[in-house]
Amino acid sequence: MRRTAAAALTGGLLLTVSPIAAPAQAAAPPIPSISAKGGFLVDQATGAAVYGKANTTRRQMASTTKVATAITVLTTPGVDLNRKVTIKQEYRDYVVREGASTADLRTGDKLTVRQLLSALMLPSGCDAAYALADTFGTGTTTAARTASFIGKMNAKAKQLSMVNSSFDSFDGISAAGNNFTTPQDLAKLARHAFSSPVLREVVGATTYLAPATTSTGGTRTYTWYNTNKLLGSYQGAVGIKTGTGTAAGPCLVFAATRGSKTYTGVVLNGTDRYNDAAKLLDFGFGSSTAKTMKLRSLPKGAQRD
Repeated sequence: MRRTAAAALTGGLLLTVSPIAAPAQAAAPPIPSISAKGGFLVDQATGAAVYGKANTTRRQMASTTKVATAITVLTTPGVDLNRKVTIKQEYRDYVVREGASTADLRTGDKLTVRQLLSALMLPSGCDAAYALADTFGTGTTTAARTASFIGKMNAKAKQLSMVNSSFDSFDGISAAGNNFTTPQDLAKLARHAFSSPVLREVVGATTYLAPATTSTGGTRTYTWYNTNKLLGSYQGAVGIKTGTGTAAGPCLVFAATRGSKTYTGVVLNGTDRYNDAAKLLDFGFGSSTAKTMKLRSLPKGAQRD
């Protein structure tokens, strides 16, 4: 008689256990060992947990916060992706002051919301995050609007039952350290966000060219490179977002599709985040791609995150 079961392993590791094998069946693949302090992998279609490490341990998430920024914009009722947003000097001042990653948005340029989403997710532009929060928040001042937008991000987290997560930032830069999540919570957010066709299109691009109207009526074309090196390196990789911070360490929210199967995952504070992600995806797909993966290089001068 064949049976199925689920097991909870020590150290917070959760996975689905394969059916008890008959003598002729191949053994289940070994559980991967990863550098990250926390990790999670889910089946995108069903939400079933495939792998977990320190699932409910709260950690800083750096710029993976921008997944919440993007989906909060995209799920705004009546959102117009072609709406033009004028770049303010304070967005540029902010990234200089914080030493933050930037899309190098120029004061007075007009970009669409769709373009700003690419500026947010590919070069991890904190200036783009500021512009989107200022545009989609409510209030009479920039501070009020950005605070309002962060409130919407937290409402999104509550809606998704992200019980161990909190946002105090629209981009992951957190002075108070109250911008945190868990691998399990961030995987919930990633799975929800990746259900958006627009977000999938945005995060799946390795390069994006954005023609913008300048303050003098001319045209400036921005070129942004995706900081996610898993794209173009791991077979089937389709997203999603990098993040790096002093407290957070290197983080990655990732997804890959092969055939009809898509897995979405998270690694938090991993010294070898891309190989970690590849190992987890291999575990899901039953492959060994990670052993031969060579990472895509970013052009000189491109943002790193």
